[in-house]
Amino acid sequence: MFKLGLTGSIGMGKSTTASIFSEFGCNVWDADAAVHRLYDKDGAAVAPMSEAFSQVIEAGAVSRAQLRKLISADPSVLKTIEKIVHPLLVQDRAGFVAISQSDILVFDIPLLFETGGDANMDGVACVWTTAEVQKQRVMERGTMSMDQFEVIRSKQLSADEKRDRSDFVIMTDTIEHARAQVQNVLTQIRQRMTDA
Repeated sequence: MFKLGLTGSIGMGKSTTASIFSEFGCNVWDADAAVHRLYDKDGAAVAPMSEAFSQVIEAGAVSRAQLRKLISADPSVLKTIEKIVHPLLVQDRAGFVAISQSDILVFDIPLLFETGGDANMDGVACVWTTAEVQKQRVMERGTMSMDQFEVIRSKQLSADEKRDRSDFVIMTDTIEHARAQVQNVLTQIRQRMTDA
């Protein structure tokens, strides 16, 4: 079983690329979706978060909006939140690995390098596009301002650094090109697995 980390900065096309891996038969673990599961009603993070920050619980779930307010008022709480959430994510990921059937598992983790998660992977694929295309994609979503985009981008390793540290780079200029590159990455990995 080969563990492939999939990373890339905001607006680079990571979700689309993850779904292409899925189309090709890979089981995909999505870190953002896992956090949503943990924060949902009856999610594993609700009780410990309620103990630490009761003000972020709404209708039995962790409110991400309240969490954002809390973090912007006091950035130091982020460390406490991470101490609660990271071990739960590790558990969630282990559960995914235990039930997965595909030979190549894909771990869609936006902050893979920033959190040192690349150390747990057999290889890393980075989705990449130009800074102009990235900005255009994020602004077209209409979900954040240019300032918010810049803040998120400033907290992530630069797209070029992620690209340079990865084993595979998937250029996401068009879906067809991305699909062809995903196929190529899978072929290379399976070749490596056969040669090992």
